[in-house]
Amino acid sequence: QVQLVESGGGSVQPGGSLRLSCAASGSIFRINAMGWYRQAPGKERELVARIASSSNTAYADSVKGRFTISRDNAENTVYLQMNSLKPEDTAVYYCNADGITKDGRVFRDYWGLGAQVTVSS
Repeated sequence: QVQLVESGGGSVQPGGSLRLSCAASGSIFRINAMGWYRQAPGKERELVARIASSSNTAYADSVKGRFTISRDNAENTVYLQMNSLKPEDTAVYYCNADGITKDGRVFRDYWGLGAQVTVSS
């Protein structure tokens, strides 16, 4: 069993910063790709940023230059540093991970429960 737990959400004024963390725990042999997605009210879930085990990264155009994804492989943790936040960044942010369990099973698209980020003056 693999669990993902997000932390670090909250409320901030436009132009402010927040840092999200997501820790994976359980019977994990290796985490491959990890990512952050978000879902705003009335909208579909969308990719924000993703980081491979090689640390190659990909970002949505809307967050390039403002958000930075990073990971700590030893701690099975992924981070999302969010700067210059805008009201349109308001959403529930979900952590996602793929990997392999200690008994050799591949897991894909595991999700955390989400962290609310609200950007408002």
